[in-house]
Amino acid sequence: MANKSTLDGVFSNRTGQNSSVPHPFTETRENPLKTYLLGIIISICGNFLISISLNIQKYAHMRQSQLGDSKPYYRSVLWWSGVVLMGVGELGNFAAYGFAPASLIAPLGCVSVIASAAISVAFLKETLRASDIVGGALAVVGTYLLVTFAPHTSTHITAHLVQRYAVSWQFLIYLFLEVIVFSILLYLYKRRNMKHITIVMLLVALLASLTVISVKAVSGMITESIKGHLQLTYPIFYVMLVVMVASCAFQIKFLNQAMKLFDATEVVPINFVFFTASAITAGIVFYQEFQGLALLNILMFLFGCLLSFIGVFLIARDRPKIKPENITFIAMGKIPGRRSKDQVQPEAKSNTYGSLAAKLMCNKPGPQDDS
Repeated sequence: MANKSTLDGVFSNRTGQNSSVPHPFTETRENPLKTYLLGIIISICGNFLISISLNIQKYAHMRQSQLGDSKPYYRSVLWWSGVVLMGVGELGNFAAYGFAPASLIAPLGCVSVIASAAISVAFLKETLRASDIVGGALAVVGTYLLVTFAPHTSTHITAHLVQRYAVSWQFLIYLFLEVIVFSILLYLYKRRNMKHITIVMLLVALLASLTVISVKAVSGMITESIKGHLQLTYPIFYVMLVVMVASCAFQIKFLNQAMKLFDATEVVPINFVFFTASAITAGIVFYQEFQGLALLNILMFLFGCLLSFIGVFLIARDRPKIKPENITFIAMGKIPGRRSKDQVQPEAKSNTYGSLAAKLMCNKPGPQDDS
């Protein structure tokens, strides 16, 4: 008991929070530090698997292009292995929301960008630039600040808690403003045909805030159900599940449109910044994660976010494209085969014609046909 009290005291002093003060409408976990670290580890591992999966899929496309394979990429075993790894990584991120604050899990997405850049240099032979090194260093420092100064409260996400947060005045105002802004942006994008990257990525970010809220609610209630406190019988669970699926679907739709309209070096860093900002805002407004956090912690947390943003921009900026190996080939339409070599004229000055050329000459209209 003494060791546990000492640990709680150190934990409270580092985070600027008093672990003995209960969070509104909820109950703080018995060992918040252990649960907090578990969420961080799961999120980092999930993002690392995502970075590996992206490079595997990229390598599968490269190999198929170099070998001249005409079969669809989705028939490649290597490509599917990358898809499976991405699914496992996203599942890890989903589970992490049940253990750690949403305002921390979202910024940890920079781990995927850092790991992807390092793996592409090591295995895909991409060029290592000075901006990659500087950006990676800034992102690592920013990640350390995020983990150290983020809100360390870890609460039981129950159906009753989600219901009370969903009808709180601050969330209702936030939702009302978000609907208005989303409607205006959608009108500009669809009706006015304003295809600016900021408009598209803001649409994705506004949907992402609802995704983060619903994902954390669903993940937390599933976690509590696995521990024996059944939460799946409450209607709020299925409401959040529908919101999660719908917001994810429309988010992917607008993100794919952005990838078609703009280059990936623009979409990736802007999406990371907007998504992280929306996730932090959602965690503050809905789950009240910054309540009771010391001012120094808030400032250092925001500074860590800023360093991560700059690092991701430096890594993704003007990313060199992988050039496939030079393979000399002749297009199939230029190679005369056995089926057609007897149908063409062998030489330009020859009077001997093949069957196809002779047939065309016989059907050629004469001078008498012009009338």
